[in-house]
Amino acid sequence: MANSIKSIFKLGFPWQTQDPFLFCVYHLDHYPKAKEDMTPNASLAGRNLGNDFTIKDGWRMYHGQTVPGFPAHPHRGFETVTIVNKGFCDHSDSLGAAGRFGQGDVQWMTAGKGVQHCEMFPLLNTEDNNTMELFQIWLNLPKKNKFVSPHFAMLWHEDIPVVETKDYRVKIIAGSYQDQKAPDPAPNSWAADMENEVAIWNIHIKANSEFILPRAVSNVNRTLYFYEGDSIMVEGQRIEKNSGIELVAGQEINIQTGSQTAHFLMLQGKPIAEPIVKYGPFVMNTEEEIQQAMQEYRTTQFGGWPWQHHDHVHPKNNGRFAKYPDGKLIEK
Repeated sequence: MANSIKSIFKLGFPWQTQDPFLFCVYHLDHYPKAKEDMTPNASLAGRNLGNDFTIKDGWRMYHGQTVPGFPAHPHRGFETVTIVNKGFCDHSDSLGAAGRFGQGDVQWMTAGKGVQHCEMFPLLNTEDNNTMELFQIWLNLPKKNKFVSPHFAMLWHEDIPVVETKDYRVKIIAGSYQDQKAPDPAPNSWAADMENEVAIWNIHIKANSEFILPRAVSNVNRTLYFYEGDSIMVEGQRIEKNSGIELVAGQEINIQTGSQTAHFLMLQGKPIAEPIVKYGPFVMNTEEEIQQAMQEYRTTQFGGWPWQHHDHVHPKNNGRFAKYPDGKLIEK
């Protein structure tokens, strides 16, 4: 194995991550045409509704009963970064914030001391199929920030820098590449301190091309997820698709593609290097803090649920929008 490659592993569900990242999942669902109520225009028979994670006919309902997605659930102690490359996601939360985003938009949410939200996948196209491609990344918060106030932000795809040449395309969701810098992350995020070198890039390298992944300033954790394409060569080593590659971040990495465009997600950052205790949607430093989170959620519901349904979906005729807790509304 080349000395720039630490390890290679198969991609599962979810994907294996390194500190400061806690979790990363890739959803690719080829939903059918929709009914007018944004539900699949297909039978749901044979699905384990409420817990449908088995791909059937190319798609899953997840925890959704009618519209696919994830009805209201709590988080505490970390951040979610949700990248929707294809399709749409409807967000609603216990702060009263809401949004519809997709087609390249990114939502960055700091759960902090506690928030409930739902993420539903409205199927808007009644004339053709509704493909959904989505990454959700959990980025840990250091102990000093685990109880900050929740924060919600939308990074519209028009504002996310992309570096594109005849050979490759790099979308910079966090960090910087060449002379392009991503939009500012949430203010209490580990990514907000440039010294932590947090980077989230979606990289597409065209067939029969070459890309040089630049070195980081310091030897932080760096994982490259090769999720679509045929085999590639990394520093002279052949690697098949659906592989994760842990890299030495302090070295340049040469990537050569085969007969298809190769698609990658890169996660990079300085480790927080603090104890991690996880229980479902809560990520703290001690078992006692987990018990406290569970008790507080039972007591307060992290502010309650201001929406009529736990699987709230916005009206079909809404476009892309973000409504913030202070009432500010941005429409795209």
